[in-house]
Amino acid sequence: MLQAANVVRGPIPPTVRPAGSSSLLLTENQRWIGGPPPLMDKLSPRERELVLKQGRRKVLNRGQTLFSQGGKHDGIWLIESGRIRVFYTSPLGREITLAYWHVGNFVGGPEVFEGTVHQWSGVASSNCSVVHLPGKELRSLAAEIPNLAIGLIEGLTFKGKCYSALAQMLGTRSITQRLAHLLLHLVELYGVDDADGTVIAAAFTHADIAHMVGATRQWVTISLKRMQEKGIVVTKRSQIVICRTDVLEEMRGHATD
Repeated sequence: MLQAANVVRGPIPPTVRPAGSSSLLLTENQRWIGGPPPLMDKLSPRERELVLKQGRRKVLNRGQTLFSQGGKHDGIWLIESGRIRVFYTSPLGREITLAYWHVGNFVGGPEVFEGTVHQWSGVASSNCSVVHLPGKELRSLAAEIPNLAIGLIEGLTFKGKCYSALAQMLGTRSITQRLAHLLLHLVELYGVDDADGTVIAAAFTHADIAHMVGATRQWVTISLKRMQEKGIVVTKRSQIVICRTDVLEEMRGHATD
């Protein structure tokens, strides 16, 4: 259950990204995978404290909704811990994942102030702690703290490029190429050596993968089964072990460095 929001008080240390905290998104440009610099990185300790005094902390359990497509928009959320999945739902109910955002990123755009509705939804894909900065207060802070305004612009620019890259991949790459690309990306972010290869040490269901590559859960299940028959992957309960990254590289084709 969503816990009661608490006003953030006292100085907060600079954001430190733990291992494996890079953003998860479907892009051919490997330089974009790490995400933009954390929003608060360029702020002085005093500026950081000033910003966070205007915020309210919320703790969410995995699967809880942070904001909903079509709902009233008011400000942004800074991710302190955990992972937020942002996704769009079509009028027919089909979902496409835009990205998984990690520690140091903010979610709630593309509008960052107030007065509109959300263009997509955000849900906690793991237990999360976020800080809500309401639109009115954020507007005043951005006018007062130049580095905060610059951080917002850089973050929105990065997200715009990512969503454009996603549209390009969906339009120019086959589903099989996108699946191979995603599996290799998951190896980079969450790979742990195993006797059979590299375990993707993060919980992603077949439905989660389908929502990222623009396929159905059934297609992903059948494709992973075929890959297992060819010795490319091994599925162990809820985990995927990658055995032949070289084959996946060939399957995904050329990617931009």
